[in-house]
Amino acid sequence: MTTPPAPRPEPMRPHATTPVRCGIVPPYVLQALATSGEPHLEERARETLRLDALRYDQHAREHTLRADARRVSRSATRSTTEAPNRIVHDAEHGTTLPGTQVRAEGAPATDDTAVNEAYDGLGATWELWHAAYGRNSLDDRGLGLIATVHYSRDYDNAFWDGTQMVFGDGDGQVFLGFTRSLDVIGHELAHGVTQFTSGLVYQDQAGALNEHISDVFGVLVKQRALGQSAEQSDWLIGAELLAPGVKGVGLRSMKAPGTAYDDPRLGKDPQPGHMRDFVVTDDDNGGVHINSGIPNRAFHLVATTLGGNAWEVAGAIWYAAITGDIKADCDFATFAALTEAAAEGLHGADSAEVAAVRSAWQEVGVTDAAAPTPHPSANPDTVPDPATGPQQVQVRRTGGFAGITRERTVVLDELPEIDALAWRSLLAGPEPRLREFAGGTQQPDRFCYGVSCEAPPLDLTLQEPALPTTVRELFDRTLEA
Repeated sequence: MTTPPAPRPEPMRPHATTPVRCGIVPPYVLQALATSGEPHLEERARETLRLDALRYDQHAREHTLRADARRVSRSATRSTTEAPNRIVHDAEHGTTLPGTQVRAEGAPATDDTAVNEAYDGLGATWELWHAAYGRNSLDDRGLGLIATVHYSRDYDNAFWDGTQMVFGDGDGQVFLGFTRSLDVIGHELAHGVTQFTSGLVYQDQAGALNEHISDVFGVLVKQRALGQSAEQSDWLIGAELLAPGVKGVGLRSMKAPGTAYDDPRLGKDPQPGHMRDFVVTDDDNGGVHINSGIPNRAFHLVATTLGGNAWEVAGAIWYAAITGDIKADCDFATFAALTEAAAEGLHGADSAEVAAVRSAWQEVGVTDAAAPTPHPSANPDTVPDPATGPQQVQVRRTGGFAGITRERTVVLDELPEIDALAWRSLLAGPEPRLREFAGGTQQPDRFCYGVSCEAPPLDLTLQEPALPTTVRELFDRTLEA
């Protein structure tokens, strides 16, 4: 077992910001169920919405009262630096928290599956933060992990309330028990980490980043517990929650936002994966569960481009960003810059990690023009296997103010990995993407580029004004390497 890294020095912050009290199931999904035409579903969804609204209305008062009431028990249930301290309660279908204690740290499993799933999920989450990032529980001070199962009756949600986890059992027709999903447990507990670090406000882009960070570390909890690499992961949030017959694969897809479900009762997944499709809305706190698809896809691109265990490299970059100089009102572009700076601090300015981060944010439209970097989830007909894809390319650059011609033939495997992947993406398939930029009229004092290769057969002339910045920069790096 490897020794966990020493904790990073963190900026001085308040002990905790006002906690975010949101459920894993977005309000627009519950609203769709409440008008589904199926009496049981409508009743359960309306009751879930009512309980959620009650939580929001009483948010500030309840947080203050509950924090005061639990101060003694919290100090008595601190985690050590070597192990978590978990306590699971049973609400017995009521709404009084925390309920009856049914399992404490080190106690044997019970006959209640939900209790055991909650206990194990809390432990797997603590293990990720401790082993991967040297963090001692959510607050890095050994915060005890408390959970309550069987909240209300057929409650269609799970949430972090600022002090503990709460799980419903689901309605049994669309949603199953919420302790079933390890990434959901990791997601909600990550709201606690955000509460004790950046304190991202739960509104608009900052709120979408709040949800994004929880999705990132939720899926990393699952990947680490299952021993999955970035390539092996399904990149789904809540895949275990949907009942048989639901037309969907989960609540969200980080790999392909907008494709998680399309069901008559749930509606269609509204998440965008690119800034051109950013949703402007007053609902859902400015679309926090919707627009989080954009940074989610960026993280997936980084993780799958770099490969291996996502929690070790991509996750460490994101962890450095959320525990660094991040403000509560951070927006997408600022967060992109923070992750790039974190990658540079960890791996160096000219590293493949920095290139992957920069390319991913470009690909989703948060920064410059879309980058050509491929990823393993792409269609195999359009992105060839590195072992069988185009191996040799000739690049030319002519014109410009000085009229100097540069030419170079390169073997792709000899280029930096990120550039080789980008070239293969541009050259792949029966109709290579590079053809999109061909044609146009040469302008005075502007460069003209030529690209030719044998596999696929290609001989193109490309005018500089027609090229996205990232493609032109790829050509120039190739010529100058």
